[in-house]
Amino acid sequence: MKIKEFKIRKLIITIFAFFVITSCNRNTELSDAYGTFEADEVTVSSEVNGKILISNIDEGNILKESEIVIEIDSSDLIIKKEQLEAQKEAIATKLDNIKTQIDVQSQQKENIMIDKMRIDKMFKDGAATQKQMDDINSSLKLIDKQISSIESQIKSVNAELNTIDKQVVQVNINLGKTHVINPITGIVLNKFAEVGELALAGKALYKIAKLDEITLRVYISGDMINSVKLNQKVKVLVDKNQVENTELEGTIYWIASSAEFTPKIIQTKEERVNLVYAVKVKVKNDGSLKIGMPGEIKLK
Repeated sequence: MKIKEFKIRKLIITIFAFFVITSCNRNTELSDAYGTFEADEVTVSSEVNGKILISNIDEGNILKESEIVIEIDSSDLIIKKEQLEAQKEAIATKLDNIKTQIDVQSQQKENIMIDKMRIDKMFKDGAATQKQMDDINSSLKLIDKQISSIESQIKSVNAELNTIDKQVVQVNINLGKTHVINPITGIVLNKFAEVGELALAGKALYKIAKLDEITLRVYISGDMINSVKLNQKVKVLVDKNQVENTELEGTIYWIASSAEFTPKIIQTKEERVNLVYAVKVKVKNDGSLKIGMPGEIKLK
């Protein structure tokens, strides 16, 4: 009986010692701040209207930066471009006709100038009348007025041509936007549109997060904020299991300029602290860190 009691006492002492050691391992050095992991998220929206023809988007997919992930129907834009090109050809023909008219009028003016020189000489010699002088001068003024009128048409047509050129440029830009290019390398968090649906300019297509680096947003009490500075290296702790932590290195890259009340879901080193400062820590991610996971830091 005594042997049995001794074994029970020994077992109790062993269990107690385990919890003491475990508690010491996790609590002898309290962390300086607590928070959760978040990622830089980008919502990609359509910049043009059209039916979605092809999509490589699925939630959880890893996408590379600059790859084409969605194709939107461009047939309306192609038709618009063809119409504009046809208008340009018609205007170019109109412009050629105007220039031909100017050439004809210029030749007529040249002939009038020759006649004027001849009549001027005859008038000096008394062989031409004043009426002949008046008529030739009137003809010269009229031809100048006609040429000026035709030249003003050239300015108007060129302005019209310039407007169409700008429209063609815009159509070409929009044609490029029918190929949706992924902006960052990351994981797709949400998919908002399916193949066959109508994409609208400004409407979200998907949301992607950059996860090769991830941010731990923590909250530090006011009495410790002076110990924190930008680009400071810190120890980042993440629960490995109920007993152990995984230790990583992080870099502080943002510090709030003003204090705020402690978020309810966040612990602080001192529970009595009401006002805290938000701090963002950049951490390299090997794939084990997820959005929303809890984390803590120790100032080095």
